[in-house]
Amino acid sequence: MTVIGDDGQPRCGWATSAPEYVEYHDTEWGKEIRDDRGLFERMTLEGFQSGLSWITILRKRENFRTAFAHFDPEVIAKFGSDDFDRLMADQGIVRNRLKINATISNARALLELDEGAFTELLWSFRPATQKVPQKLGDVPATTPESVAMSKALKKNGFVFVGPTTAYALMQATGIVNDHLATCIAR
Repeated sequence: MTVIGDDGQPRCGWATSAPEYVEYHDTEWGKEIRDDRGLFERMTLEGFQSGLSWITILRKRENFRTAFAHFDPEVIAKFGSDDFDRLMADQGIVRNRLKINATISNARALLELDEGAFTELLWSFRPATQKVPQKLGDVPATTPESVAMSKALKKNGFVFVGPTTAYALMQATGIVNDHLATCIAR
């Protein structure tokens, strides 16, 4: 079910509890991203969100961008132990050893692919058809496509990209459109 926001507009029910959610929902979530760096940023942020509230990540997003060289995979792939220590000490981001290591590892995996191949790989899992969700309960946590995407990413050396994270990535980048039927962003 959609919720009417303070501006009188109907939005997906999750998107109205904080101004950051409204902004993200209206301007980014579900909008197509078709470049390696943009997709890498979203994959990284979705990985950091695992086990946490998305609002936590949104509120720290600019800190993440600064800490991770604006998600430039070429820079991140060269991160060493000093960078890791710097990130673990950075109170502006989520300081999780596994997630920081995954980001560095995933930057390296991305660089092993031909330019644009990461984008092509992710978008190859766009479903041929998709039901328009009527209520939040219609939105799955995983799909056969997200399971397949997760397997393909892992086969290509990516880590910390399980089926649920893969599906969240698909939603965030417009590979699927999970805005509810009556949402203004649909």
